[in-house]
Amino acid sequence: MINYKYYMRNLTKIIPFCALLLWSSVPVAYGFQAVLPEVDSVPPKDWINLDPQDNGIMGVGSDKAYESLLKGKSPKKTIVVAVIDSGIDIEHEDLQGKIWTNPKEIAGNGIDDDRNGYVDDVHGWNFIGGADGSNIDTDSYELTREYVRLKPIYEEVDPEKIKKRQQKEYAHWLDIQKDFESKKEEAQMNYQFTSSLQENMGQVADVLKQAIGKDDVILNDLRELKSEDPAILQAAAMVEQLFANLGGEGTSLNEILDQLSKAVEHYRSQVDFAFNPEFDPRDIVGDDEDNYKERKYGNNDVIGPDALHGTHVAGIIAANRNNSIGMRGIAEHALIMVVRAVPNGDERDKDVANAIYYAVDNGADIINMSFGKSYSPGKKYVDKAVRYAQRKGVLLIHAAGNSGELVNSSNNFPNKWIGKKAKIANNWVEVGASAWKEDEGLAGSFSNYSEAAVDLFAPGVDIYSTLPGDEYDENSGTSMAAPVVSGVAAMLMAYYPDLKPSEIREILRQSVYDLSDQMVTKPGEQDQVPFGSLSISGGVVNAYKAFQLAESASN
Repeated sequence: MINYKYYMRNLTKIIPFCALLLWSSVPVAYGFQAVLPEVDSVPPKDWINLDPQDNGIMGVGSDKAYESLLKGKSPKKTIVVAVIDSGIDIEHEDLQGKIWTNPKEIAGNGIDDDRNGYVDDVHGWNFIGGADGSNIDTDSYELTREYVRLKPIYEEVDPEKIKKRQQKEYAHWLDIQKDFESKKEEAQMNYQFTSSLQENMGQVADVLKQAIGKDDVILNDLRELKSEDPAILQAAAMVEQLFANLGGEGTSLNEILDQLSKAVEHYRSQVDFAFNPEFDPRDIVGDDEDNYKERKYGNNDVIGPDALHGTHVAGIIAANRNNSIGMRGIAEHALIMVVRAVPNGDERDKDVANAIYYAVDNGADIINMSFGKSYSPGKKYVDKAVRYAQRKGVLLIHAAGNSGELVNSSNNFPNKWIGKKAKIANNWVEVGASAWKEDEGLAGSFSNYSEAAVDLFAPGVDIYSTLPGDEYDENSGTSMAAPVVSGVAAMLMAYYPDLKPSEIREILRQSVYDLSDQMVTKPGEQDQVPFGSLSISGGVVNAYKAFQLAESASN
């Protein structure tokens, strides 16, 4: 789901402070938390590759591994990493030569040359597109779809007349109804609030721009402003305080307004699509959405209408390390297979299962899954696909999520507990997001956590990577942390291709940069807890240590 994938870091800083200035009693009701940046809060651009011991930065030591342990050595295999996501800009300058090509498919001839059931799947497949080339961009949340499914069955039913075989589903319906109605109302309130906030801030900005005579305003403009007009002075004082708390010298008023505009759009999308029971774009695909055995649908458009998220993920894994442009991905000897199955909204279990099958059947060694949701009506079908990947020796890397909460087998999907007996898949790695400094802010304030569910943490705050159209920018989220781990795993597999997924998982967990005793702010809260209480391993993934352990194990 899109709000699960994207952590709107700037919005959590901007909105509460603007609200405090305009309506001091409002912010608490909307659940925003002000997170004010420190003076030295800007990390090095390629910090994910740096090493904690050598650089004092909580990266993964990939540069150190290449420069010392791997120098002069040749990889034994090029690793294929399937990225199940929103789509990827396969033409990006920093991904040239890094996109998987189906060797058995002839591009553009309209024939299923390799007879795998997917016509012209040259670089992957799109499970949320129609045969006519159309695409789903936005979808609803799974919560909404469950509400729509169960409402006609149970809304008017007499609880006393519920049959025994329906009692479990009826209880589920009551939970769904309560959750949906609460979140829909919250989304509507947030949309109304941010819209009003945007209008008020727009008026403040207009007053200042007119007084200063510029199309944008920076802090120095306010210092030089001379006026006796109370309205102008009040606007200047408000914005000067805003700048002081949200970036100081480097802040532009237009940048703040742009972030606020994104917040309005985010909540508008929630109201119009995510929590709208009347919205269902599935007709675009043209499949039978209830038939989980159906696999041959979709199209070969692996870019889609919004490839921002997937492109950012792909760059983290495998952007060219040697072309002196943009950024450097983690894995030098990796190719990206593109599998589009994640819309702006919640992915559907049928598409997730089929995306896993497709990736496995077409040669993926690793599958990166930077998505998730709170409900999974088709979990048993996804579990079958996970088992299939396990049997075929494919490693699955999954983002833990950005709700700042404890996750378990029943509130975060897909997950590593598979089947009725909830056996743990030994080819599964669950990843939380960490920041670049070894201090109380080490755990991403948004990151989900669990000593049982989350295997380890990885860089996921202020991650600079590729964006569509040869662009680059920072994003934050466990969506960024998962591909960091996929990149490290791809590094290991390239040099030690005989390692099984279960062995890779154990090497990654045992070789973390151990920070178990570091006291950190618990995600979503203000309490201080040991970092070791947030994951199984108690540390941050480290490529250098992982290679040392892999080499030791191979001797």
